[in-house]
Amino acid sequence: MKSWITTLFFCALTSAHAGFIPDNTLNIPVSFTGGGLTETQFHQVIDKVAGVYVPIITSKGATLEMKRNWEDGTVNAYASRDMSRGTTWTVAMFGGLARHPLVTEDAFAVVVCHELGHHLGGAPKKTQAFQVDPKWASNEGESDYFATAKCLRKIFEHDDNEKILAEKSLPLEVKTGCEKVYKNHSEIKLCERVAMAGFEVAGFLSELAKDKKPVSFSTPDKKKVWRIDNDHPKAQCRLDTYLAGALCDKNADLELGQKDANVGACTLKNGDLAGMRPRCWMTKL
Repeated sequence: MKSWITTLFFCALTSAHAGFIPDNTLNIPVSFTGGGLTETQFHQVIDKVAGVYVPIITSKGATLEMKRNWEDGTVNAYASRDMSRGTTWTVAMFGGLARHPLVTEDAFAVVVCHELGHHLGGAPKKTQAFQVDPKWASNEGESDYFATAKCLRKIFEHDDNEKILAEKSLPLEVKTGCEKVYKNHSEIKLCERVAMAGFEVAGFLSELAKDKKPVSFSTPDKKKVWRIDNDHPKAQCRLDTYLAGALCDKNADLELGQKDANVGACTLKNGDLAGMRPRCWMTKL
């Protein structure tokens, strides 16, 4: 009986968090010097996101706890809530992920925003066992959508995005897509930067998965699900989601619906022509 209870408790702890990628044994130690972010950059990105979202989460009666595990070589990130009251909302970031050679500051910002998305991204959600609210966590695709549709747009809004984009090679699909949706020059540049941040992190995801074909804005995932997929989509599908979020012109301050996935999002039901969540993980809305 004791062994059974211990196993059950362990399962409760391991199922109480939502990660950026599936659990893995990859480890990039603090001694690694092959690229990725410096410790200063690691903290600066987290500070920037926290500066926007701490007051938002406080207004909801909760506390945002940012765990900054710089010396930990884990290549992942997690979101969790305390199991007693559910009012401490945790985002755990790890140095191992930040030190990966393909992780840029903007890609890292996507990861922080994705983990916040588990707390704030709304429907559709997945079940987290043994929680005060077992449906607190937005699923993986929705957390990606929140990252670019809401979070990155808020934290990049006041940057010199045109200057930052000057150092990037902008795909035609991003340029034409953003110009079709947005008319204001600064909004176009914000859209382009958000989309490119998604591209950078999707490249990292593709490398981890050892995909034979690189991700591209010109080759969207052709998969169509008829039941919502709550798990981690493939890298190309995640890129499609990041682009959709960038192209959704709903105000970034308009929160995504906690029960209705149409609220705050771009959907066919809302009459939108762009920015809809892709069918590779989401059913038709």
